[in-house]
Amino acid sequence: MAILVGRDTRLLVQGITGYQGMFHAGLMLQAGTQVVAGVTPGKGGTKVHAVPVFETVDEAVRETGANAGVIFVPARFARDAALESIANLLNPVAIITEGMPVHDAIEVVAYAARLGVRVLGPNGPGVTTPGQCRVGIMPTHLFTPGHVGVVSRSGTLTYEIVAGLTRAGLGQSTAVGLGGDPVVGMSFVDVLRLFNADPETRAMVLIGEIGGRAEEDAAAYIAAHVKKPVAAYIAGRTAPEGKRMGHAGAVISGTEGTAAHKIQALESAGVAVAQLASGVPALLRERLGAGQASKRAPG
Repeated sequence: MAILVGRDTRLLVQGITGYQGMFHAGLMLQAGTQVVAGVTPGKGGTKVHAVPVFETVDEAVRETGANAGVIFVPARFARDAALESIANLLNPVAIITEGMPVHDAIEVVAYAARLGVRVLGPNGPGVTTPGQCRVGIMPTHLFTPGHVGVVSRSGTLTYEIVAGLTRAGLGQSTAVGLGGDPVVGMSFVDVLRLFNADPETRAMVLIGEIGGRAEEDAAAYIAAHVKKPVAAYIAGRTAPEGKRMGHAGAVISGTEGTAAHKIQALESAGVAVAQLASGVPALLRERLGAGQASKRAPG
């Protein structure tokens, strides 16, 4: 069992005829993903990697039974593409696009909430269930199937820590990229809730960064509901106040959103927080072998 995507996912790629869409559609197919349709207005009737391309999402869903979507279109078209996928109840919808205007993201996230559709991103790497399905741009060769659920605001840190988990013999159930923009779809709490209910996920890794209070909200949820071992890493420990880091959402003001505040909240919730990203696998292994295994959910 996995969360969000798996063997039954039938993926639709918006922007499949562009360079990024075409390149990553090929890699998603190589990873075993059922890429059943592409959509690019004006390119309907063509094929990419033998995948049929349609004019609209509605047409593609009716013809192929697609049930999830990923978006590679330029930022100025991302709003319309996302709304079209959400209206057709593709679930989840991963928005890989960078630079999506904030007011467009607000509209997309609100519309998805009304229809009960889960959105990842914008400006995220997507989601991967190793050995089953890759939706987005995560490098599949770093992953191995297992029981550690990974959720992150940072794509590259996800890859680094997943590679370390794999080297340490700690496979992953599913890895989820939330996106680095100020307004994104799913939150840490949304994903932790799914991992907590998933019997195949026996431990979790949270990868956060400065800015906002998503990690503090996650800490409160963990303290109240999570019995599985959790390890974390927070990027931006040395960031000065008011300094924007690589992501638009990584801005701190006063004590709110600082690395120190987030680390304190997570440690108070019983989470093992690593000083360096490379320290996460060892910390998680310690928690798994130090009696916290008794806290694992049945299954």
